[in-house]
Amino acid sequence: MKNLIHISGAFIIVLVIWQLTALTGGWNEALFPTPLHTMLGFGELLRDGVLAADITASLGRFLIGYLASVLLAMVLGLILGWYKGIWAFLNPIAQVLRPISPMAWLPFIVLFFGIGEMPALVIIFIAAFFPVLLATVSAVGDIDPVYLKVARNFGIRQPHILTKIVFPAIFPRIATGLHLALGTAWVFLVAGEMVGAQSGLGFLIIDARNNLRADLLIAAILTIGVLGLLLDNMVRLIEQRIYRLWGMHKRRI
Repeated sequence: MKNLIHISGAFIIVLVIWQLTALTGGWNEALFPTPLHTMLGFGELLRDGVLAADITASLGRFLIGYLASVLLAMVLGLILGWYKGIWAFLNPIAQVLRPISPMAWLPFIVLFFGIGEMPALVIIFIAAFFPVLLATVSAVGDIDPVYLKVARNFGIRQPHILTKIVFPAIFPRIATGLHLALGTAWVFLVAGEMVGAQSGLGFLIIDARNNLRADLLIAAILTIGVLGLLLDNMVRLIEQRIYRLWGMHKRRI
């Protein structure tokens, strides 16, 4: 209940500031629309089916790129974290590549994959890859060797060591990487869709800008924010289910 009050209060404050800024700023409403004008534009997008189609396109691209990146990063992270000698050679390369913005690779991505769906997918993949990879490698490397020795002394086989010891031990760190990867990938999804895509929320922003429809542009921006929040909460819910499955301490959402 208290959280609902805080959210409602923050929402009202933002609306009031937005309305006052629009009324007193002296801008044309076509350039800086009021909340009401934006809501009317949002309703227009809903009626025409444009918003639903663009949300579906963006979520489809995001899920494909994010899941592919996360799965590959986790598998590689497990292998490289387990074989520390290999990671010692690859770690400097990863640390050099990690800070590079996915958009910096865009000329090469367009050169190799062309304009359309693939650039957005590749950008999402790159954006999500390193947070999960580094979190997994670090988590595997920090597992207490005593746990593994005890498991082997009791005759526990390798598959059970992975499922009963390694995965529960590394999951909290991986979960943090998943959240970071989700936020980063969602941000760069929109940027990727601005490059040649013919659908999606990024394309909707470009289309609204080209048609001088600031109301539709702000509606698209707000939709991106709300969807990002919902996706993050979905990951948190999945995280809680996994904690309960392994009998681990349930963290607050």
